[in-house]
Amino acid sequence: MKKGKTYYKELFKDYPDVVTLKEFRQMLGGIADSTARKLVRENRVKHFYIRDTYMIPKKCVIDYVTSEHYAEYKQFLKVQV
Repeated sequence: MKKGKTYYKELFKDYPDVVTLKEFRQMLGGIADSTARKLVRENRVKHFYIRDTYMIPKKCVIDYVTSEHYAEYKQFLKVQV
């Protein structure tokens, strides 16, 4: 079953509008730090890099988890949202 943006907006409602890499990892079910950094470096998730911190708008996380890439990629992940 494909989950829509409304589902993820409700799921992530307790997260701030802009999340850190640690929060991003939690949102995706506790993925590894290296996996999260790979997704960000490959620009799969829109983000800002300020000083030494990745800042990811929650809207961009929702866009990513509803994308075709995530639909294919999540088959290889041990955890899923």
